[in-house]
Amino acid sequence: MSLAERTREAVRANPFLYEALRAGVVNYTAAARFLDLGVDDREAVVAALRRYAEDLPDYEGPGRDARVNMESGVGRADEADPDRALLTVGDTALVSGGGSLTAVLVTGDVDASTLGHVLSNLIAEDIDVEAAGTAGESLTVAVSRRAGPDAVRAVERAVETAPSRT
Repeated sequence: MSLAERTREAVRANPFLYEALRAGVVNYTAAARFLDLGVDDREAVVAALRRYAEDLPDYEGPGRDARVNMESGVGRADEADPDRALLTVGDTALVSGGGSLTAVLVTGDVDASTLGHVLSNLIAEDIDVEAAGTAGESLTVAVSRRAGPDAVRAVERAVETAPSRT
C-alpha cells in the first residue's frame, strides 16, 4: 500500500481529521505527527495530506432547516409499540410516560451526518447520551431528565452548525 493510500486510510479512521481537512483548518505537520504512520520523512505525509485535502469535497457551511423539541418523562419499554415509540432499537423502545429520560426530537433536514454532529457536540458538552437514532427526516437523542435543558441547547447549536453532505 502506498503512503498516499495509508494516509487516506488513517484520515478516514479519524473522522474529526477528515472534517477538518474538508474545512481547511488543519496544521498539516501536526496532523502528520498525530497520524504517526511510521514514516521517517514526515514531509511526505504532509504532502499526502495536502493532496488528499485537495480531492475532498468542500465543507459546506451550516444551514440545516430543522426544528428541535424536548419531551420529558420518557422511559424504556420492553416491547416496542410502533404507535407509542419515540425511538426503537432492537427490542427496546423509548416511549412517553413516566420515565426518567428526556428525549430531544429534531425534525426536518437531518440525516446520519447530522446525528454524528449532534453526538459530537453532546460529548463536548459532557452530556451522556442514553440512546440516539435517526430515520427519514427525524432524529432523536435521549438523555437524563436533569441534562435535558442543556441537551436541547447543545442540539440546537449542533443542528445550526451541522455541515451539509452535498
